[in-house]
Amino acid sequence: MFKSFFLSRRWWPWSLLGSALILFATWYRVQLDVQINEWFGTFYDLLQKALGKPGAIGMDAYWGQLATFLRIAMVYVTIAVVLDFFVKHYIFRWRQAMNEYYMAHWDKLRHIEGAAQRVQEDTMRFAGIMEGLGIDFMRSLMVLFAFVPILATLSGKITELPWFGTIPYSLVWVAIAWALAGTLLLALVGIKLPGLQFQNQRVEAAYRKELVYGEDDPAHATPPVTQRLFGDVRTNYFRLFFHYLYFDVAKWSYIQAGVMVPYIALGPTVVGGVITLGVMQQIVRAFGRVESAFQFLVLSWSTVVELMSVYKRLRAFEQQIQVAAVAPDDAAAVRVG
Repeated sequence: MFKSFFLSRRWWPWSLLGSALILFATWYRVQLDVQINEWFGTFYDLLQKALGKPGAIGMDAYWGQLATFLRIAMVYVTIAVVLDFFVKHYIFRWRQAMNEYYMAHWDKLRHIEGAAQRVQEDTMRFAGIMEGLGIDFMRSLMVLFAFVPILATLSGKITELPWFGTIPYSLVWVAIAWALAGTLLLALVGIKLPGLQFQNQRVEAAYRKELVYGEDDPAHATPPVTQRLFGDVRTNYFRLFFHYLYFDVAKWSYIQAGVMVPYIALGPTVVGGVITLGVMQQIVRAFGRVESAFQFLVLSWSTVVELMSVYKRLRAFEQQIQVAAVAPDDAAAVRVG
């Protein structure tokens, strides 16, 4: 899964240089996000001044602020589109590297249940999920490096927190506490999902394999057999749906409650009237960035579950190659589910 792409000299221009380019572009997008956050503070202070005293600002100042945002946004959009295009090629090269490695050992793998699916589908899913999670993880780290100092500075404008009083770097601690609580909550609630996803792919592979055999051999895919295999698929899906039900209740309740957290934290400060509207917008937006960065696992848990399922199947796939290398005569007797 990894060495075929990252340890192969053939793929170094894509795996090493490509990864470096993706990281640089991601860092640059974070810097643009910081500029947009600063713009929000300036713009909302301008709005507050204009609405508080008619004629206090001119149209040139108003249009100038909108032009500034447009310039930053256009650069952001350009970087995002080009990066997404490059990432698609990057993912396919990773898939190609895995595909070539597995097909080079196809004679040792073809007897495994669902072998065709793993080469054709799982390689693409694994590369795509890994790249998506990798970018999100690195972006979360970069956001923390960029926005935590900003949020820490803005915390100096907070008079006190409800129920806790005055705390240094209060907003940073609130973001950490809320993200940690959500991570632990969803990790506990979703503990059964990886195993169910893995089992789901096994029963799907068994059903698909029987249908493929039935295309050429009338002895296969008979009604009793297909009914039994599809029954296994149905049973596992219904179990998965049930466990995702309470997981989604916890996830979406947590996310929606999180919208109110910065406003609750700002309550005494807003009521006291000690900050401007622009500063409030900066705080809320910076808090949201830091909070979402700390919530990487919370926001990505469903994807992590899918990755764990795909990884288990491909890892079992590769173990067969290792068995064949150690004991070629016994390899055919090994069956990996």
